Amino acid sequence: MVILFIAHPSFLNLLDYKLYDQFLTQYHDSNATDVPVIIDLDEKSLAELGQWPWPRYRVAMLMKYLQAYGASAVATDIVFAEPDRTSPDELRKQLKKEMKIDIEIKGLPPALADNDRLLAHNLKSGPFVLGFDFQTKEMLRDDGVDHDAMDCFIRPSKVSVLSPKGAVSPHKVLLKAEEAICPLPILATATPKTGFITIAPDLDSVYRRVPLLFSWNRKFYPSLALATLMQATGVSSMVVKMTSMGVESVRLGKIVIPTDHRGRMLINYRGPMKTFRYISAVDVLEKKLKPGELRGKICIIGTSATGLKDIRATPLDPGYPGVEAHCTVIDNILSKQFLSVPDWANGLELFMIIGVGLLTTLLLMWAKAAWLILPLLGLGYGMWFGSTWMFTEHDYYISPLYSYINLALTFTLLTVIKFWREEHAKKFIHGAFAHYLAPSVISQIMDNPDALSLEGQEKEITIQFSDVRSFTSLSEKLTPTQVTDLLHDYLTPMTRIITEHEGTLDKFIGDAVMAFWNAPLDIENHEEKSLRAALVQQDKLEELNKVFIEKFGFTIAVGIGIHSGPVRVGNMGSADLFDYTLIGDNVNLASRLEGLTKFYGQKLVVSQTIADACQGKYYFRILDSVRVKGKEEPVTIYTAYTLEKAELRKEELELYEKAHALYLKQEFDLARKLFEQLKAMDAEPLLYDMYIERCVHLKEAPPGEDWDGVFTHKTK
Repeated sequence: MVILFIAHPSFLNLLDYKLYDQFLTQYHDSNATDVPVIIDLDEKSLAELGQWPWPRYRVAMLMKYLQAYGASAVATDIVFAEPDRTSPDELRKQLKKEMKIDIEIKGLPPALADNDRLLAHNLKSGPFVLGFDFQTKEMLRDDGVDHDAMDCFIRPSKVSVLSPKGAVSPHKVLLKAEEAICPLPILATATPKTGFITIAPDLDSVYRRVPLLFSWNRKFYPSLALATLMQATGVSSMVVKMTSMGVESVRLGKIVIPTDHRGRMLINYRGPMKTFRYISAVDVLEKKLKPGELRGKICIIGTSATGLKDIRATPLDPGYPGVEAHCTVIDNILSKQFLSVPDWANGLELFMIIGVGLLTTLLLMWAKAAWLILPLLGLGYGMWFGSTWMFTEHDYYISPLYSYINLALTFTLLTVIKFWREEHAKKFIHGAFAHYLAPSVISQIMDNPDALSLEGQEKEITIQFSDVRSFTSLSEKLTPTQVTDLLHDYLTPMTRIITEHEGTLDKFIGDAVMAFWNAPLDIENHEEKSLRAALVQQDKLEELNKVFIEKFGFTIAVGIGIHSGPVRVGNMGSADLFDYTLIGDNVNLASRLEGLTKFYGQKLVVSQTIADACQGKYYFRILDSVRVKGKEEPVTIYTAYTLEKAELRKEELELYEKAHALYLKQEFDLARKLFEQLKAMDAEPLLYDMYIERCVHLKEAPPGEDWDGVFTHKTK
C-alpha cells in the first residue's frame, strides 16, 4: 500500500477524485458572495439579437453599459482572436473581393466603420479585462494556425517570487504554455488587463482545479479570475511563495491563496449552475437594470447556451457553465474560503496507511475476525469522521482512500491466513490460557470448547484479593529495575499457586492480585480451593522472604481477602476494548476484606460464606462483626488456619474465644483481662490491643442493651 501510495496509479487517482467529490457534494458551503455576476449570452439573448458571434459594436455597448451600471470590473470569458467580419469596412472589402462590387455607405460616422476599432476605443476607458487561451503540450490542437507566430500582446503580471534556499524555480513547476490564442492586437493593446481562460479537467473529465498562473517565455500570466480581481481591487502585482516541492501559495494584496505545487487552486464550488446571479445580456442592452444596480460588482461576460459549447462537468453539476467557474474562483478569493491539500497531507496519509495496517494486523493477531467487524467499522468511521472534520472545520482535504483500501485488504488477507491456520488455533489457545488458567481447566476447554462461555452471566464466584503491605514506601528504596525484579519474583509463584488450585487470574493492579474461582468453567468446592490457595501462598511467602532479605534487604507482608457470592462475570468494557472479569457488590466486599487485614493485623480475612462452606476442614477464628465502608449490612469476618496450625495454638485460640464471648456479653472488664493475657503471649498484638482499647472505651461509655457488637469502618 505504501508503494501504491507513492506511485499514485491513475485508477486509484480516479477513485480519490470520486471520494473528494463526495466530500464536496456533502459538505460544500452554499453561502456565496454576491460580488461576481454573470452576464449571460443565453438562449434568450441569442433568440432576440441573433446568433453568436455578435458584432463587436454590440459587445462594446454591452461592456460600456455594465461600466455605467457601476461594475468595478468587466471581463470576457471569450477570446476575440479574429477580426469582426460584420464591420462596414470589412463588408465592403468582402463584397469587392468576392462579388467585384464597390459599395459606399453614406452618413455612417467614421467611428462605426470598424467595429474592432470601436471596441478598442471603449476598452481604453474602462475597467475591462479580455480573455485569451493558452495551449500546453497536452492541449495542443492541429487547426492549421501557427498561434505562436501570431502577434500577441497579452499582458504579463508583475510577480515577486519568495524562494527560500533550496526552492525550485516557479518556471519549472508552473503550467508552461506552448502556444497562445490571443485577442486581436488592437484589442489586447487597448485593454488594461488580460487573463487566460484556460482550465483543464482531471483524468475523469471533471473540472476541480484551476491554474492561477501560467509560465510563457519566462514571464507570468494570470488567470482571468485573478486578472479581473486585480483590476477591481487596484492591486498591480502578486507574490508567489515557493518551497522545495514547488509553489505553496499566491498572495494577492493581503489574501494568501493556497495552491498545489504547480500553482493550481482547488475550486470550492458553492453549488450547481446558477449559484451566482445571472443577468441576460439582452436585458443589459435594453437597459432593464436599475441605475447603480451593479455598483461594486465584478461582471464576467460568458454563456450558458448549450450550443456555444462552454459547458463543463464539475463535482456538483455535470452541466456547469465555464463562466461560472471563473466566478467561483473570484468568490473563493474574496471570501478567503479555500479548499486545499496541505503540504503535510501526504505525510499524514502515509502515517494513516501504516497505522491502520499495523493496528488491523495486531487486532487480528489477538482476536477473531468476527469480533473485530464492529471495531474495524468504528475505525473506518473514525477515519471518515477525521477527514470530514478537517474538511469542514479547516478546509483541508485529507484523503482516507488508501487507508480504507489498506484496512479492507489487510482484514481480508489476514482473515484468510487465520482461516488457513485454523488447525494451529488449539495450540495458540493453550498457550494463551496457560498464563491465567489451571492446566486442568485448559484441558477441559480443549476437550469441549463449547463449555467455554465468555458471555456475561450471573454466577456464584469465590473472589480473592491480595496486596503487598506498604509497597510504595518499600519501592522508594529500590531502583525501577529492582522494583520490576521484586514484583516478578513475588507475582510469578503467587499466580502459579492460583492456577494450580484451578483459579483464574483476573488482573494485576500494581502489586495487588485479583483472582477468582468457578469461572469460566464450573469448579467444584471452589470456596475451599480458594482458601487452600491462600494458605499455600502464605507459606510460599515465608520462603520468598528469605530470598528478599538477602536480595533487597527487607521482607514483605501480604494481606489476602476472600469472599464468595453471586456476581456478574463475562466480557466487560467498551465495544473496542474489554476484559473477562467480574463486577458486583460481592467483588467490592472481597476487596474490603483484603483491606481489613491491616486493621486487624492478619494475613488472611475471610467472610462468613467461606467459613460456612469450609467448616470442619479448617479452623476459623472470628475477628469481628463489621460494617465495611459502602455497605449497611454487617458482615462477620474470620481468619483461617489449617487444623494442624490451629492445634499448635490451641491454648491461645481457646482463650481468645472466651475473651470474645465475654466482649459480646458486655462483660468488658473480664474480657479486657483475658485480652491482656493473650497480648502477653506476644502472638497477635495488634488484634489484642484493639480489643483492649475497645473494652476500656465501652466500659466507660456502655453501649446499651440493643448493642449487636458490630463495628462500623469509615475507611477502606
